[in-house]
Amino acid sequence: MNSTASDLSGAGAAQAAPHKPNALKKFLSHLSWGARIGLLSLMVFALAAIFAPWVAPYTQEEIVGDVWLPMSGEFLLGTDQLGRDILSRLIYGARNTFFIAGAATLLSFFMGTFLGFLAAVTGGHTDQVLSRLNDLMMSIPTLIFALVVLSVLPANMLFLILIMGVLDSTRVFRLSRAVAVDIVVMDYVEAARLRGEGTLWIIFREILPNALSPLFAEFGLRFAFAVLFLSTLSFLGLGVQPPEADWGSMVKENKDGIVFGIPAALIPAAAIATLTISINLVVDSILSRTSSLKGGRE
Repeated sequence: MNSTASDLSGAGAAQAAPHKPNALKKFLSHLSWGARIGLLSLMVFALAAIFAPWVAPYTQEEIVGDVWLPMSGEFLLGTDQLGRDILSRLIYGARNTFFIAGAATLLSFFMGTFLGFLAAVTGGHTDQVLSRLNDLMMSIPTLIFALVVLSVLPANMLFLILIMGVLDSTRVFRLSRAVAVDIVVMDYVEAARLRGEGTLWIIFREILPNALSPLFAEFGLRFAFAVLFLSTLSFLGLGVQPPEADWGSMVKENKDGIVFGIPAALIPAAAIATLTISINLVVDSILSRTSSLKGGRE
């Protein structure tokens, strides 16, 4: 009798408790088909970059054949101007490109977001000084500034990350300050001030959680711009230095082959374009989703 009652109560509890969908499935269901394709493409690039030594058929420096060999079963994407496997260099180039662009984007967001929130929360002279310094930095073309600095400093990964991060933080500063200015006048921020909370508490506990949506979307766009900026620097000879591979330097090294109808330079260029489009597809889908949610609440 007791076992029957417990079974019935257990069955009733099981029926009463709704099945919670998997978080990943719920996230994917909110993405458009274009965004899903973009996310799949980003995952392929990321996995290739992480497992490059195990995925790539050869090392990025190894000469494996003749110059500019066509695509074949042995060399799926052909060889470059020195006889190195393009597929292997493309995979290792993804690792260098993702690491430098990702680290520079993280640095730019740490700097730009904190300073932007600080300017919005403190206001007054602090806001004016930080904003005018930011305007001064933005008035200098980023490419020219980077070329001047890298012509003096060694073009290694550390300096590339620092220079790209500092230059990109000016854009993040403007966005984060604009978002924080709208949030800092809210009632819950005023309540935190009346409770005697400090500036850091207001920044990290009150403003940051309510600014994650635009910042996340901006992070994706800034990462795409960082990839393009790094590729531009490498194409001009001041980015990743040979024999290390990245997509911009691969375009530069094989650009002469275009005259002879050899697509070696177009393959890394297509990888850059695919990565940029994939990021934009995912970011646009997330932005449209958050915008529709806000519209529904209003």
